[in-house]
Amino acid sequence: MPITDWPQEDRPREKLLNKGEQALTDAELIAIFLKTGIRGKTALDIAKALLSEYGSLKKLLAAPPQVLMQKPGVGLAKYAALKAALELGRRYQSESIPTGTILDSTRRAQQFLADRLRHHANEVFACLFLDTRFRLICFEELFQGTIHSATIYPREIVRRGLTHNAAKVILAHNHPSGHPAPSLADKEITQLIQQALAMVDIAVVDHVIIGNPDNFSFADAGMLLD
Repeated sequence: MPITDWPQEDRPREKLLNKGEQALTDAELIAIFLKTGIRGKTALDIAKALLSEYGSLKKLLAAPPQVLMQKPGVGLAKYAALKAALELGRRYQSESIPTGTILDSTRRAQQFLADRLRHHANEVFACLFLDTRFRLICFEELFQGTIHSATIYPREIVRRGLTHNAAKVILAHNHPSGHPAPSLADKEITQLIQQALAMVDIAVVDHVIIGNPDNFSFADAGMLLD
């Protein structure tokens, strides 16, 4: 039976309007973005099947585009709608963390960074610029692609740090594979950036690698230069 034939209180869109978005399941929220189903399956059926296949909302939204777009009932337009919704949520989160927020612990920094980096399909390198009291000045995504010395430019990080008058920096990038263990390239670029920032008296507080579900902290592992 198509969703349009359901009682109004059971339709995802009407349920959201009448009861609020918190009342909807993950599948119902996805169904709103899918809008329509296919022969024999409603948008909600498709959403439930996707969540069942991937095991979680996080894994579904992190799936490679070429794979997800081939799923029955998805396609280019619906995939784009889902990714746009994810990006809107990410941007909302960025705006909801005000300048001046104190990030003086690994746990707080990792929570902040995971919300912003975990769902990227490609590697993204970012920086948290802090003042002398570990208060957030700004968060910036600076580079995309495989993380190594050919794609990360320490001088650009130095330039951004000076622009923001930062005293401290937390480096971060994600591992789309979900495994947060640092590679040799991760270790090498961390040292290069530390050395470059030290020349302008900006301290690297940590380099956090965001995996799924776990993260890795260079500071906690004692892997930062003294």
